[in-house]
Amino acid sequence: MTSKKRSGITSQIKDKLIQQVLERRLRHVEQVNDAEASTRSPAGIRNIPEQHYRFDMQPGYQQIRIINDGAARMGIGNPFFKVHEGIAGATTQIGGREYINYASYNYLDLSGNPEIAEAAKKAIDCYGTSVSASRLVSGERPVHQELEQAIARIYGVDDAIIFISGHATNVTSIGHLFGPRDLVLHDELIHNSILQGIQLSGARRLPFPHNEWGALDAILAEQRHHFERVLIVVEGIYSMDGDYPNLPEFIEIKRKYKAFLMVDEAHSFGVMGKCGFGIREHFGIKGGEVDIWMGTLSKTLAGCGGFIAGETALVEHLKFLVPGFLYSVGMSPVLAAASLAAVTVLQQEPWRVATLRERGRFFLEQARAGGIDTGTSTGLAIIPAITGSSIKAARLSAALFERGINVQPILYPAVPEKSARLRFFVSCRHTEAQILQTVQALVEEIERL
Repeated sequence: MTSKKRSGITSQIKDKLIQQVLERRLRHVEQVNDAEASTRSPAGIRNIPEQHYRFDMQPGYQQIRIINDGAARMGIGNPFFKVHEGIAGATTQIGGREYINYASYNYLDLSGNPEIAEAAKKAIDCYGTSVSASRLVSGERPVHQELEQAIARIYGVDDAIIFISGHATNVTSIGHLFGPRDLVLHDELIHNSILQGIQLSGARRLPFPHNEWGALDAILAEQRHHFERVLIVVEGIYSMDGDYPNLPEFIEIKRKYKAFLMVDEAHSFGVMGKCGFGIREHFGIKGGEVDIWMGTLSKTLAGCGGFIAGETALVEHLKFLVPGFLYSVGMSPVLAAASLAAVTVLQQEPWRVATLRERGRFFLEQARAGGIDTGTSTGLAIIPAITGSSIKAARLSAALFERGINVQPILYPAVPEKSARLRFFVSCRHTEAQILQTVQALVEEIERL
């Protein structure tokens, strides 16, 4: 039997036509819905620009896209969010390759320390991984109090309070303690967390030139009588530059003008002083001479979070009223136990601080000898290599990464464009051979660029 050729369209063409019809109907429905929504919306609502209700049109996101797209066109890869496959100390493993690592705050090599890890494991067995409540309600554990008492003893003050975030420690403490009738004066290079806290407080904010206590004195002479409370904020070691203030001068000024003085020791605790007790030990200052001592647990203390240390009235005020403590879950006992054990190791093994100081000084000397612009760094764990260009800093970071050296670029807007840099965090476990290799590679790659 002879088959006859079927007439008509093929099934593929038929499916395509059906799809087109469905798409046209969907577009029509969307247009009708948009038109109906437009008629329902007040006249003023119809004219709201898209960037006011779409995340992909937000100025911040658009800036990120512009930077990333521009970097991609120039062949510069994204230097951020590298995945470390183990403990990040003087060395680290990324993508199955070992690197000399300068992108970690693990100054004293305590993160990963067996004694500290064992203390954290015991805390899990005893308390679990979360206290599951605000400490005020039912989240209090002995390890919280033990850590706070240990910190208070180191500072020679009445008490201390620990928070679950270092950044939030500054934001919530300053934001609660001060208000619209107050003035906060801060070093122009102060950390973002301080600025966010001041903004939350509603206090008047005035920066003064970096480490210039004389300029601070002049501002207070003119402004002090206009405000009720005045807070002066400086850092122990400035995280971008690796230098520190002349703290005794700032103490004199705070006394002179009856102000409060706060010192952010995020990067100086565990680094400065013979025993690593911070800028207080470095200058031989009594704990009570500074009103608010702040520090973090995520750097030399191998945990996560922050603390405030000072007189009883300050700490009790924060424990009962500050929102970031009162309305937040208590610190995980695992982290509190790790930091408490780290305090013990810090006190029992002073060689870590001494070695860190030696390695930092050696890195700084070698870098300066190689013609590297290290700015005002004192060699205390943080040494910048200022490039003066974000593009140059990103390319330099990528070039060193190819040579087995992991160091992060600091780009605009984190710093002014002319201050773009690589930032080297030194560990007590870095060897002189590693440092020499790094500086030599740094000098060679700068010359190539």
